[in-house]
Amino acid sequence: METIQLSYPLSQNIIENHTQPQILAIGQFDGLHLGHQSVILEAKTIANSNQLPLSVMTFYPHPKEVMKKGKYEGYLTPPALKEQILQEMGIDYLYIVDFDDAFSQVSPAAFVQGMLLPLQVHTAVVGFDFRYGYLGAGDASTLAQLSGNCLHVQTVSPFLINAEKVSSSGIRVALQEGNMGLVQQWLGRPYIITGIVNHGEKRGRKIGYPTANLKPNEHFVLPTRGVYAVKVRYKDQWLKGVMNVGVKPTFHDNMPETTLEIHLFDFAGDLYDEQLLVHLVQFIRPEMKFNGVESLVAQIAQDSESAKAILA
Repeated sequence: METIQLSYPLSQNIIENHTQPQILAIGQFDGLHLGHQSVILEAKTIANSNQLPLSVMTFYPHPKEVMKKGKYEGYLTPPALKEQILQEMGIDYLYIVDFDDAFSQVSPAAFVQGMLLPLQVHTAVVGFDFRYGYLGAGDASTLAQLSGNCLHVQTVSPFLINAEKVSSSGIRVALQEGNMGLVQQWLGRPYIITGIVNHGEKRGRKIGYPTANLKPNEHFVLPTRGVYAVKVRYKDQWLKGVMNVGVKPTFHDNMPETTLEIHLFDFAGDLYDEQLLVHLVQFIRPEMKFNGVESLVAQIAQDSESAKAILA
């Protein structure tokens, strides 16, 4: 897969070197959940039948982040993770469009005529709720019209599970409720956070439960505070453990930043400055304030046993 950065209007270099007939799935695709995957897989089917390359167009930063519409708490799949998942799906080209204030005011006609047509898009594949252009004035029905019918358009219906539409907003709500079962069902995989292990307060080793203090390396949506059973990929091995997401209320009254601390079972190596990929498998309990270290240690032991049973 080749990743190509685009900005509007397209540069001459892009027009000269990166344009060819292709099938293009367009969307924000934050989460790359089963609904998003259904759009991309439909594009893949069309690409195969026409013997054309398969491309995906997404936008960064997230439009909601740029336009300051409501509280935006981060990404379900930041760019690096999104790129990795798309590569595993067999995409030929990934276009990441620079989304800024100027681009937010580009009209639907200018987007079609100034970006899609120069890329020589044969067929655009979009979700049923696709909107584009200034104030979201464009939708799937206008894509072909604004292209002078040079562009074929395929719209994909909502992806339903138990009669409920799979959506990124629904996954965000489930993360805040600790409903990791629904998160995993809608994503088609466990929720993933990646980061670098940095130096923490080193309190865990003193109480018999050393932890890796994970600093997310991208702006992930963090789940609700509490304890999770996790699987962790470190280099080429998978490890099991328990992770606390929170502010350590037993030791701090007003800790400003949420921390992610992972206790790995049956591991004794040095992880400082190492990259970890974490699968959040199941929520165990909310974060709590304990009366003392002894109560905390007893609860960690119980949480570890719960996690081991979940991950067995």
